Amino acid sequence: MTPTSPDISDAQRERLLRVLSAATFVIFFQAFMVAPIIPTLATAFGVSPQDAGLIVPAYLVPYGVATLVYGLLADRYGLWRIMAGSLLAFAILTALTATARSVGELALWRVVTALGAAGVVPLALTLVAKLFPYELRGRPLGWLFGAMAGGMAFGSTFGAVLEPYISWQGLFLAVGLAGLSVLLVLLPHRQLLSGAASGAGEGLGALLRGYGTLLGTARGARTYSFVLVNSMFHSGVFTWLGLYFEQHYGLGPVGIGLALLGYGVPGFLFGPVIGRMADQHGRGRLLPFGLALGAIGAAALILDVPLLVAAVAVTVLSLGYDTTQPLFAGIVTALGGPRPGQAMGLNVFTLFLGFGLGSLVFGEVLRVGFGTALTLFAATEFVLALVAIRLFHAERPSTPNSNQSRGNHAALHGEQVP
Repeated sequence: MTPTSPDISDAQRERLLRVLSAATFVIFFQAFMVAPIIPTLATAFGVSPQDAGLIVPAYLVPYGVATLVYGLLADRYGLWRIMAGSLLAFAILTALTATARSVGELALWRVVTALGAAGVVPLALTLVAKLFPYELRGRPLGWLFGAMAGGMAFGSTFGAVLEPYISWQGLFLAVGLAGLSVLLVLLPHRQLLSGAASGAGEGLGALLRGYGTLLGTARGARTYSFVLVNSMFHSGVFTWLGLYFEQHYGLGPVGIGLALLGYGVPGFLFGPVIGRMADQHGRGRLLPFGLALGAIGAAALILDVPLLVAAVAVTVLSLGYDTTQPLFAGIVTALGGPRPGQAMGLNVFTLFLGFGLGSLVFGEVLRVGFGTALTLFAATEFVLALVAIRLFHAERPSTPNSNQSRGNHAALHGEQVP
């Protein structure tokens, strides 16, 4: 199936994109509704915030590892079977999480849910790579990453706001039902997804060579490395923002939710616009800017600023994410060749591994204090911004002349060009 295939019209492609965006939104809503209620869960189960905070990496790290498997399964057996099964597992296991009676049980359910849910988002990204040519992927990737940002924004806000009224158990039950609803909406599109298998299903040797190819070029190595460190930065800061606002401003669950409302809003509203900007002006120009924005947002929280300024800093932090990770994903879609599922699976693995590690590292440094943790993370992100100016300068818009120029550059550096 290709963007020019007579089997799918532009209207069908756009409808499918919106359903995939809805699935992505629900997945990320569930993932990010937990961090802001860490103080509430710590009180409910009688544990420290650091102990309660372990439920975040308990979901994120297994999720990242499982994406490697799902990408390969989809390459062999087809997107529809794997994506539908993963979305069904997400719905059921999320609802069952409401039965947890301790932090340990809650963490266990989070692990199992992550293993079941990990196929949806990477396969949605893979499908975009199949349906849209590289020079036009910015907008559809903007839709998917906008849905991720929207899930972050509404999950972090409404998770905290609704918890006092429907309980944390009610949150998990409601999201499980939402996941099942999205699966029902996706059913009419199953014929479009069923023919999307690439047929790449060789043995372990071919699998390892595939990863070697993805990471063996300068373009692949730097892209995946930046995905990892950038995701560590954003997850590390975001996971503990609920505790930050509780300790610094004395906010309760509803106040925390409102303070976090800006996180994800830029991507939710402007994701497709940011994608078009990447297509028109080049990812190499936007990436350093996005990394610098993230550093500025985190650095502002170090200062003793009014609550409103801190809430704006959260929005700036989010905009930094929205102008980096979707752009990295666009580059990854050009790296996969005959193994798009493996390439995108490795991307989502790296992304969620960074999410999990970032929350763990920030939580450990937090024992010294928020100032130290925020300073360390902001400084690291600022260094990334400076380095990105040089490393990603060749990521230019795809025009005939620029393609030839990038091809010459790639030939000199042993890179792959779409």
